[in-house]
Amino acid sequence: MSSFRDDGAAALEWVASYLERVREYPVLSTVEPGRIRAALPPAAPEAPEPFAALLRDLDEVLMPGITHWQSPRYFAYFATTGGEPGILAELLIAGLNQVGILWRASPALQELEEVTLDWLRQLLGLPDPLHGHIEDTASSGLVTALAAARAARPERRVVVCSEHTHSSTTKAARLLELELRTVPADGTHAMRPDLVDLSNACALVATVGTTSSAAVDPVSLLADMTAAEGVWLHVDAAYAGAAAVCPELRHHFAGWERADSIGVNPHKWLFTPMDCSAFFSRRPDDLRRAFSLVPEYLRVSEDVVSLSEYASPLGRRFRALKLWATLRCYGREGLQAILREHVRLAALFESWVRAEPGWTVCAPRHFSLVCFRRDGGDEENEALLRRVNDSGEVFLSHTRLDGHYVLRLAIGNARTAEEDVRLAWDVLRREAAAL
Repeated sequence: MSSFRDDGAAALEWVASYLERVREYPVLSTVEPGRIRAALPPAAPEAPEPFAALLRDLDEVLMPGITHWQSPRYFAYFATTGGEPGILAELLIAGLNQVGILWRASPALQELEEVTLDWLRQLLGLPDPLHGHIEDTASSGLVTALAAARAARPERRVVVCSEHTHSSTTKAARLLELELRTVPADGTHAMRPDLVDLSNACALVATVGTTSSAAVDPVSLLADMTAAEGVWLHVDAAYAGAAAVCPELRHHFAGWERADSIGVNPHKWLFTPMDCSAFFSRRPDDLRRAFSLVPEYLRVSEDVVSLSEYASPLGRRFRALKLWATLRCYGREGLQAILREHVRLAALFESWVRAEPGWTVCAPRHFSLVCFRRDGGDEENEALLRRVNDSGEVFLSHTRLDGHYVLRLAIGNARTAEEDVRLAWDVLRREAAAL
């Protein structure tokens, strides 16, 4: 019978081998819906099975249905990286299996989370003091922010955001029974402050790095407006927030230090495995008023405030351990080097598009996302994207800007090199010529 150590060594070898050869896989899974389900047994086994059987089925059954987010040639949506330090930390997290329902249940979980979020605050150039805790995703963070805003101004029932704000804002407003008021964008796809109406608003959501085009809303101006009206300002910097680690990019974040809350996803562009979203706030007392509920069985004698009092979940994973591992093992210099290389590669790709007749850059490039299209109709660009992704060599996604179908190339994987970006451009031109 195999042992935990033997199985663990086999699992680590599987992961190490996968990361070494991830470039070899077709980036986008091409299985038909239902194929994976059909290949799996309809019920759990009666007798115990060895872990080796799981690894075998991972290779033979599941891998065809894996889209390789770890691939350096993954350029869709916002590319991510599960870095090696965070991967190993996930093993430690699972082994320790902490349940952070309150401070006493795991003092190390809470205090490491507080310290690590303060490390991140400093790396991002945000002021002290700020409350920080970890949510699973920025979508959950939006619910936290809007719930606190609603509780602070219960007579106001409107959330204001840009027409390009992430759909999670719409969903959060729907869950909280708040009305959504969208503001048109300008020619750079940023929110127009001259069209903002804050009447009956409890919150305004500004974005630094919108999902479609990485546009930057005018946060300083919006902060002036929300402060004057007593409206909660939440800054969604889920993707782009990591860029503030680089001082030369902080001008894009002017004014975010005045926000009532900020969301940044280390699992997007700070090489931390999914899921890990940092939530910062200048108003922790308002968070507690909205969320704190301590039943008798959770009452303790220690003079501490548990992290469960700042958001809706009671239980929390030891997520800080993987962020801590990532920040320690990369360091400020290591993080900056990768981020700067991604920005350089995006600028290089953008220069190729601009120099090529018949192609157009469709939005200002602030970070590592390039929005572009082939001259011609939407149908042609949609067909081009389909051919590129069907090749398996790279994976890109799309959006709509100014009424046009636009292709997106997002660089964010720590393993992406210039050769990978060059391959993406070669495949795009090859498939465009074939059309």
